[in-house]
Amino acid sequence: MSNTKEVFGMSSSVEWRIQVGEGSKEILVPEPKNRVQRLLAALQGLFVDFTLKICNFFKKAWKIGVDDPRKFAHGLRVGVALCVVSLFYYMRPLYNGVGGNAIWAVMTVVVVFEYTVGATLYKSLNRICATCLAGFLAIGVHWVASQSGTKFEPFILGASVFLLASAATFSRFIPVVKARFDYGVTIFILTFSLVSVSGYRVEKLLDLAHQRLATIIIGTALCMVTAMVVYPIWAGEELHFLIIRNMEKVSDSLDGCVADYFKDDEANPNNDEACSKNLEAYKSALNSKGSEDAMANFARWEPAHGLFTFNHPWKQYLKVSAALRNCAYCIEALNSCLYSENKSPDFVKIHLGDSCSSVSSHSCEIIKELAQTIKTMTRSSQIDMSVMKLNDSVQLLHENLKSLSTSLIQEEVPQSKTNENAHKESVLTVSLMDVIPLVSFASLLIEIAGRVEGLVEAVEDLAKLADFKPAVDEKPGLKSIN
Repeated sequence: MSNTKEVFGMSSSVEWRIQVGEGSKEILVPEPKNRVQRLLAALQGLFVDFTLKICNFFKKAWKIGVDDPRKFAHGLRVGVALCVVSLFYYMRPLYNGVGGNAIWAVMTVVVVFEYTVGATLYKSLNRICATCLAGFLAIGVHWVASQSGTKFEPFILGASVFLLASAATFSRFIPVVKARFDYGVTIFILTFSLVSVSGYRVEKLLDLAHQRLATIIIGTALCMVTAMVVYPIWAGEELHFLIIRNMEKVSDSLDGCVADYFKDDEANPNNDEACSKNLEAYKSALNSKGSEDAMANFARWEPAHGLFTFNHPWKQYLKVSAALRNCAYCIEALNSCLYSENKSPDFVKIHLGDSCSSVSSHSCEIIKELAQTIKTMTRSSQIDMSVMKLNDSVQLLHENLKSLSTSLIQEEVPQSKTNENAHKESVLTVSLMDVIPLVSFASLLIEIAGRVEGLVEAVEDLAKLADFKPAVDEKPGLKSIN
């Protein structure tokens, strides 16, 4: 009975016992439960965790800025532009000139200022043209509606908004409009709707439109000047050097992939991390298509700068990049052969090792030479000779592939004539199974060589359109063969 009372709370505490060695029991004494201490410990843990996350965030941000100082500079440029445009609020004479619409200048700087000069010019010019066109149309429609009487005015304004907004929205599906004027179409719809709708209740609509247009022109002009004068970052240069880096990475991946496939595992038992990174470097060319298209579009809006003229053939850079991606796709398939479960024996690899390495080395040499051609904007005098060497190595690889099956059978078939036909057939089957992985690898190398020639043609077209300088060993009066 006493035990029951203790269980139902008549006892001051509950004892917990555990079984220990030799059948004896030990009483567990519970730790004191201090809610305040536990709460403080939890808060301390949250504070420490939050502090560590903040520190990691700033470390990552600092690393991004150190790796590319231009990103720091871009932040400073935006700050400078906003400080300057804020003077229209701080200084009374400027504020009286534009009135309360000075906030539109601030908003324009925030929305228009981009990382590259081309992107800033693209948005600025689109915004100015779209605002002017929409403002003039809205004022014209407002005048026509006001002359039609109070009954028909809202219907005319509503119909104009419906028709123009629908037509402008549909135009965004047109590829040319979407590529060059998509932002401008959006601003056109916004401005026309604001002026048309607000003009129904505003008496001095012309003054309002004039002030807003003035502030937008001030904001866009400030952005364009700041972007081109203060540490300019040109989209054309970004595209130019991005393609060069991708060409170098594709060349390194091709060279590393072939070297890794024919390497001696016993001589090189350890995997090099740098070699592994080179094998995956080709993916940069595959993943940069969106960035290249955007940069080429923005570069068309930029004025002449450095070695690039106003009519520089930026579209041809995209064709060079497309030819380079064709090579990268083959390297991706080539790279998958390294991890295939079906491996060719070493004595089979020896037969094609030299010819495959020759095709790879000549292909890499051509890609690097093309990268140097684009980098220096100077034609190469060695490219034709390199292509001839590549074709010779491909022809040699074709001949070795044809003779591979015959040579293997001659080495493996014994001289005895007992069951000669059956044994030859079995040896032929085994030989083909051993040869298939290597033949696939060699066939991909031949395909890469063909696509490298396509890359050569794309770079030669770029050299013609961009008027690259002649090769160093050419005489000034002679034109390059390329």
